Amino acid sequence: MHRNFALAILSAGLGLCASALAEEEPPSLESLHIDPDRISVMGVSSGGYMATQLAVAYPEVFSGLGVFAAGPWGCSQGELSRALRQCMAIGRGLPSLAELDARLEDYRRRDLLGEANALAEQRVYLWQGEDDEVVQPQLGAALARQYSRWLTDSDSQLKLELAEGANHGWPVARERIDDPALLVNCRAGGAPYLLDCDSDGAGRALDWLYGDLAPPSGESQGNLRTFDQEPFDDGLAERGYLYVPESCAQGKECGLVMALHGCRMSSEQIGEQFVRNSGLDAWADTNRLVVIYPQATPSLPNPLGCWDWWGYEESMWQPSPLHDSRDGEQLGALMRMIRQLAGLSGNVSADNVSADHASDAEGSAQ
Repeated sequence: MHRNFALAILSAGLGLCASALAEEEPPSLESLHIDPDRISVMGVSSGGYMATQLAVAYPEVFSGLGVFAAGPWGCSQGELSRALRQCMAIGRGLPSLAELDARLEDYRRRDLLGEANALAEQRVYLWQGEDDEVVQPQLGAALARQYSRWLTDSDSQLKLELAEGANHGWPVARERIDDPALLVNCRAGGAPYLLDCDSDGAGRALDWLYGDLAPPSGESQGNLRTFDQEPFDDGLAERGYLYVPESCAQGKECGLVMALHGCRMSSEQIGEQFVRNSGLDAWADTNRLVVIYPQATPSLPNPLGCWDWWGYEESMWQPSPLHDSRDGEQLGALMRMIRQLAGLSGNVSADNVSADHASDAEGSAQ
């Protein structure tokens, strides 16, 4: 009897080890049947800045952009001090949009951004809390002015919502999550930056970007899974998250949303709170939208786990970081995820950044 008991304990222990090993090795990111005309990117705070960088670098890929609590494209210009004092606070005054336009044109001449005519056709949703204490509200308005100059018809393509009494973060509707206690007071803000503002930020953004959406059913019909991020960039967290509605898993053509968390909002810092409670998954179920949640990770140059919107990935070896261009390290990694998931490219190796860029530049030239 003692021998059988010992074998049972050993077997259970081996099972736990196997389970732990499986947890340590997330699966590779799959390819799904994605409609190339229904790909969007959105983010909050540093994720909002990064989302804009992606949308401007690859406007031929992203038909829609959603930004919560972030300022204009190119704002930091590769300087941390400028990021802190002119792109979050405004102690140095508001950023010059003319100066940022000059940066954009310089990049475009060097084939580091997509074409202006593709950018002009995007749909853009912007949300900014009027009481934001992290990113000053004037910066969200500056992003709106910047994009209004780029779009074909800003009245029909651009929507800016200034939320009265809202602090810094992502607004969530209470009915969209299982535990409303996870939300923070709309006016007070703070971690995990999921704001109880009586506003469904995910739904409002998706409705503007995609239009005519079916309301959530109230029951999850999809599957939230992890995937291995290391093949895309070993400087990111080990695993990202992917939400796949049942219809998309069965091979139906679906849209794709890339959702980028903010500083102090990665899974290493707040667990799966943003991934599970952004509100995006509920809308994804009833509207055939796959949602990918890449994860940044805290590090010495990036202690708050932010996305790279000021150049920390490149600043140690480049005097002028190209983080907000097609040569950006993280930007390239996120695009390789999009290509892999949408079946746009079979090569997702992190060693192939320059080859990917060369291919993109050749495509733009044609």
